[in-house]
Amino acid sequence: MAKKGLTWNNLGFLASDLILSNLAFIAFLGLLATIYIANAHYAERNVRNVQMLQKEIKDLRWEFMSLQSENMFNSMQSIVADRVKDEGLRMFRSKPNKIVVEKE
Repeated sequence: MAKKGLTWNNLGFLASDLILSNLAFIAFLGLLATIYIANAHYAERNVRNVQMLQKEIKDLRWEFMSLQSENMFNSMQSIVADRVKDEGLRMFRSKPNKIVVEKE
């Protein structure tokens, strides 16, 4: 007597029936996997953008400090006096005169 049981033929039919009956759930899982992958790519792109912006901020900070030190140097009294000497301006050596306006 041959034993009746599960054979590959019967198991394949059960598997295909199981897949067909749960096709909506499998499609949902596929959609979730796609969203997960897209989210990972989006996060990586954001990380790259943040790193690029941090590098740009660092460069701009260095440029600002360089311009600030150059401005401080150019605004020194001796440097300004040397630059305006050619235009006929000179430093006023005496005390400034005080103008007093009386109210009526």
